[in-house]
Amino acid sequence: MSIVADFTERELVARISGRLPPAPPWMPIGIGDDAAVVEPERNRLEVLSVDALVEGVHFDRAFTPPRAIGHRALAVNLSDLAAMGAAPRLCLVSLVLPPALSIDDFDALVEGLAALAREHGVHVAGGNLTRSPGPMMVDITVTGTAKRRQILTRSGARPGDELFVTGSIGAASAGLGMLKENPGAADDDANSCVVRYLYPQPRIRMGLLVARNRAATAGVDLSDGLGDAVSQIAQASGVGAVVDAEAVPVEPAARDWFSRRGEDAIRSAIAGGDDYELLLAVRPRTARRLVAARRHGDVPLTRIGICTEDPAMLLSCGSGSSAVPLPAGFQHFR
Repeated sequence: MSIVADFTERELVARISGRLPPAPPWMPIGIGDDAAVVEPERNRLEVLSVDALVEGVHFDRAFTPPRAIGHRALAVNLSDLAAMGAAPRLCLVSLVLPPALSIDDFDALVEGLAALAREHGVHVAGGNLTRSPGPMMVDITVTGTAKRRQILTRSGARPGDELFVTGSIGAASAGLGMLKENPGAADDDANSCVVRYLYPQPRIRMGLLVARNRAATAGVDLSDGLGDAVSQIAQASGVGAVVDAEAVPVEPAARDWFSRRGEDAIRSAIAGGDDYELLLAVRPRTARRLVAARRHGDVPLTRIGICTEDPAMLLSCGSGSSAVPLPAGFQHFR
């Protein structure tokens, strides 16, 4: 079995280039030089983000297929662009690899990344390859573009703004739990929770529609859970929030899995990460602007709560029950 240490850096770069489309006209210099050269898009601002996936922290190769590692590495970055209402344009890829990684796994990782890039029209402009005596790392920088007045931030929410979330939550967290219990579940394409964890789908189309219609006052993606996302918007905007537990759209398969384990499904879904849905704050008087996004978007939008003057972040559990602190999301450093 061939491993990456059997190949030169140029040969590995060639294997990457062979899976990518030709450079677009606005990229006169791409892979193969010391740096890429691109032309700015007229009358639009550049939106940049970077994120790294580290083995042992963000993925476990015992149950995460190489193709999923490549897909996830780009997806988490594209999700940041979606939250800003930016159209993806290009990315830079840095691969830090153990020398004993098989060349088949290398090819699968690259193909997972390349396939998602093709789906969203992202061009790989270059990057870096190096060996690692420790964990594998995939570090990606993405750029996108947006009109100045259409960029979404976390800091625009005001008291009275309503909170909406795309899709459903909890599936990825449940999927990770399933994979830890049974690594073989990675091959079960019918398991919606496992698929949602391994192959998250960035909500690019919804982010663009919301931004173009100026339908939201603030936005953030759910990388570290709904609880963390609500906290991010609240702290950046200087508001509090009340989330309606009964309105939270928990993925049915995840709800069943959490319940079988004796967990509170709603709290577990709110605290779980890796959903990569979008949380949006919307002014009631401009909520009609969401109509187009709901009609043409690729996922549903659900109203889950409201921003408040009181800085507390609460979970309302229905009539007759007192509100409780909103569950926190995942934290890298405590």
